[in-house]
Amino acid sequence: MADINHVVLVGRLTRDAELKYTNSGYAVSKVSIAVNQRRKVNDQWTDEVNFFDIVIWGKTAESLKPYLLKGKQIGVEGQLKQNRWEQDGKQRSRVEVVSSNIQLLGGSKGNAPAPADASGNSELPADPGNPGTANKEFPDNFDDDIPF
Repeated sequence: MADINHVVLVGRLTRDAELKYTNSGYAVSKVSIAVNQRRKVNDQWTDEVNFFDIVIWGKTAESLKPYLLKGKQIGVEGQLKQNRWEQDGKQRSRVEVVSSNIQLLGGSKGNAPAPADASGNSELPADPGNPGTANKEFPDNFDDDIPF
């Protein structure tokens, strides 16, 4: 049986996106989202908030930067990645979501104009080290004329 690493989250941005470039000139953007969950404990509703760090690569990071503003609701699809390092003699780790698809949800907030493609979809290279490989599910000329 194959291993599966797939996550889908919907939440609100906790800060504006940071856009940076790698030494090789490849764009990377980092955001954080808050995902709220309501639970009923005894007879009272309680809110639980979880925070997730999201990494967006390539042209997706560049094109969505003006729209990824604090408070904006987004949908994220991607894979979990664990980074490990040593700091002050102690082993540290952090799990982040490497996005493969971003959806802009809700109305536009702030001064940013609505994107031409309101879904926020754009191609993401399958390998950040090789921008030439695109992660596409369907060809551009896909007809949705399905006979059923």
